[in-house]
Amino acid sequence: MPRIDRLDLYVVELRLTHGFTASTHSARTLLHVVVRATTADGRTGWGEAPVPVDPYYLGETTDTVWSVTRDFLAPAVMGRSWDTIEEFTALYGRVKANNFARCGMEMAAWNLLAATTDRPLATLLGGAARTHVPSGVSLGMDGDYDRLCDTIAHHVGQGYQRVKVKIGPGADVKVLEAIRNRFPELPLMADANCAYALEDLPRLRDLDGFGLMMIEQPLAWDDLLDHATLQKELTTPLCLDESLTSAGRAREALALGSCRVVNIKPARLGGLLEAVRVHDACVAAGVPVWCGGMHDFGISRAANVTLSALPGFTLPGDNSGSDKYFGEDIVTPETRAVDGLIEVPDTAVPYEVKEDFLEAHTRRHIQLTA
Repeated sequence: MPRIDRLDLYVVELRLTHGFTASTHSARTLLHVVVRATTADGRTGWGEAPVPVDPYYLGETTDTVWSVTRDFLAPAVMGRSWDTIEEFTALYGRVKANNFARCGMEMAAWNLLAATTDRPLATLLGGAARTHVPSGVSLGMDGDYDRLCDTIAHHVGQGYQRVKVKIGPGADVKVLEAIRNRFPELPLMADANCAYALEDLPRLRDLDGFGLMMIEQPLAWDDLLDHATLQKELTTPLCLDESLTSAGRAREALALGSCRVVNIKPARLGGLLEAVRVHDACVAAGVPVWCGGMHDFGISRAANVTLSALPGFTLPGDNSGSDKYFGEDIVTPETRAVDGLIEVPDTAVPYEVKEDFLEAHTRRHIQLTA
């Protein structure tokens, strides 16, 4: 029965190898909150909240995750014994929303449970359906279409199995034309990050002509009804991301017909437990899912890869190799994609956090004791 007696919180800064631009924001430097949970006998579980530094995705920021974790989540769990993740999350059940903060704490508990029981995370999540998962690549906006296509060619040459590009009004039809002219058969999807409204229906209809796998989150972040209306007007499947912040919201979207594909991100959902619930709801409804990413460091990236081994994840996710994003990651071994496939971790402790590297990139640290 695990019990957390010490919690270390870190704000860790890593710089992206290449800047990333979406319709809502740009990023070059990341500040994620890393959680280290330690028991009295020295067992450790690491968690990560891969939160943006700005509030343009779902409202949370590095600072909000830090304060909610320090002031509310940590006091709720420290010194309390629990057997299951359901029992663990119930300890802070009064905390509403703040899903990135909840995810960082819950991930530490999952990894602590794996270390304590000597069972891989894949087993704890219900058993991996495969030993390797297909990997896709997500690319930001780039007004130089030749350069963007060269970047796509580079990643396709590495074996990545699908490409996602960011779009927005005025940066959609022409970029997709350029890509399709060079890669007519490429598995391709477009992510709008809430940049459109129903009034943009004529332009969105134009996207039907590009043979896309899906259009991700074209309308507002908190909308389900307009997405349902839009889906009826398009042949291209819609995929929801920002709109699905819980398994309940996912079930509502499926009932309304708001999408035909679902992006599952543990950080957006408050952790792996809720992510599995969304997965199960989609499997029951016959809706395919894939795992999205948040420029995750190695802790969160490994968890996402493990989640992606569940049977409903039939589409390549955003879990590219760490080397696509960072010169060096905070864990070893780092996640790597080989010929478009990433190996699913199969040990209770599949990586080691490089504590010297972590310390060198830590911008804030606090240690809390029970």
